[in-house]
Order: sequence, then structure tokens, then C-alpha cells
Amino acid sequence: MRVHIRRVSAYQDLPLPSYQSETASGMDLYAAIEAELVVEPGGRVIVPCGFALALPYGVEAQVRPRSGLAAAHGLSVLNAPGTIDSDYRGEVKVILINHGSASFRITRGMRIAQLVIAPVLQIEWVEAEDLPPTSRGEKGYGHTGH
Repeated sequence: MRVHIRRVSAYQDLPLPSYQSETASGMDLYAAIEAELVVEPGGRVIVPCGFALALPYGVEAQVRPRSGLAAAHGLSVLNAPGTIDSDYRGEVKVILINHGSASFRITRGMRIAQLVIAPVLQIEWVEAEDLPPTSRGEKGYGHTGH
């Protein structure tokens, strides 16, 4: 699938989102910032990525945490996964939160999150008095037997 992308002019030197291996499902996103950002423990920041895109109808882009930053520093995407709809044309930005116990420094060009492109289906609700039965029924949390 080919997707149009537009760089924000001040960040022409930064890489576009990129896969780090041949079979990766997520592309790394880079911090498009001029000055270092510090995320204090419990704090959050919005980090621009230096590009806008034009996704085709029927797909979304999901912004997800990078596992290495989460494991080593407690850094995560606050609204994970963040959704970029196919009709959004503004700059892609990432809301990061520091769940760790130490301050975390974000520098220009740092890989801060990943972007996964996924299909989206839109549905039409059909109201019903009853729903088709299943073996599970209305048994909720912890009742699947696993």
C-alpha cells in the first residue's frame, strides 16, 4: 500500500517513519523537537513527529509504545494505542507518559513510539431485543476458563 506523507518543513533532516526489520509490523516514530524535553515521573508530554499523512479510507494508523522504552524507563503512550484516522491531515504527535521513577530526556531524532497501519471496518448497529446465545453467555471477567 502506498501512502502520501508530507514532512513539516523544519524537520527535513529527520527520517520518515521506518521499519527496523524486514518483518516488523510497526514503524519507529522520531521526535521532531528543537530542544530537549524532560518527562518527569508521572508527567506527560506531547511530542511532534515532523510529518502529516493521508491514509486511505479503510485503514488507521495506531501509535503504540516502544517496548524497550517501556521496559527500561517506564515510558509509554498515554492513550495506547493512539488512533490516527484516515481523514486527519495534521502533524502526527505522540502523547508520552513517564510511569518510571526517574526523569526521562527526549532528544531530537530519538525513536519515541511506533506506528502500525491496520484495517478498519465501520459497522451499522441493529437493535435487538435478544442476542444470539453462546456457551459463555453473560459470564464476564475471569469466566472464560483460562
